[in-house]
Amino acid sequence: MEIADTMVGGYDVVDLLYRLVSRCSIIFAAADAGILLRIDGHPLEVVASTTERSQLISLLQLSADEGPCVDAYRSGEPVTVDDIASIRERWPDFAARAGALGYNWMHAVPLRLRDEVIGSLNLFGDGSETLSPEDVRAARGLADIATIGILHEQAFREADLARAQLQQALDSRVVIEQAKGVLAHTHNIDMDEAFQRLREQARRSQRRLSDVARDIVAHAGDRTRDLNDL
Repeated sequence: MEIADTMVGGYDVVDLLYRLVSRCSIIFAAADAGILLRIDGHPLEVVASTTERSQLISLLQLSADEGPCVDAYRSGEPVTVDDIASIRERWPDFAARAGALGYNWMHAVPLRLRDEVIGSLNLFGDGSETLSPEDVRAARGLADIATIGILHEQAFREADLARAQLQQALDSRVVIEQAKGVLAHTHNIDMDEAFQRLREQARRSQRRLSDVARDIVAHAGDRTRDLNDL
C-alpha cells in the first residue's frame, strides 16, 4: 500500500525510497538494502540505504565502477551473488575493497520499465541462505512498482519539475547525512541509531524527512534544543 501511494501526485520521493529499502530488508530477511538511481543522465548515485554499511558497499561499487548493483543497472537484468568470496575474478577491484564488510550474498534488481533502466534495488545478506526463487520474483515485482511510480511522477509533472524532484533526492540525502552526523555527535550514538531517531521524529511531526534534517543542521550549535522541539 505504501508503494502504491506513488501512483498519486504529491508524494515524497525521498521517503518513498527509504520506505522501500526498509520494507525490502524485512520482507526478504536481508541484512540491508539500498537503491542506486540515475537522475537526468547523470552517473548513478546512492539515494537510499538502510545502514551505513549498505551505503558504503554501494559507494564502493560506484567508485570501482563494477559490482552486482552496477551490472544490474547496465544489463537491465537481475544479478545474484550467492557467495561474495567468489566474486574476485569477476569484479577484482570491488571484491578487494568489499571483503571486510561482512556480507555473504547480494542480489541486485534493475529499476526498469521496458527499455528504460533508471537504477537498481539492492539486497545484502549476512546469512548463508540467499533468496528463494519466490523471493527473487517478489523483489523484481517491488522494483517494477517503484520504477513505475518514479516514472509516473515524471510524466505527471512538467519535465523540469520532475527532474527537480528527483534531484531533490540527492540534495536531501546530503542534508540527511549531515543531520545524522549532528545527532550522532550530540547524543553519542552511532549513525544508524541517529537515522532511526531522525525518521521517528519525522513520523511524529508528520513532516518530510529532509525538512526535519534541515532543522537539525540549522540548530546544530544549540544544545538547549531537543529533537522533539524541531
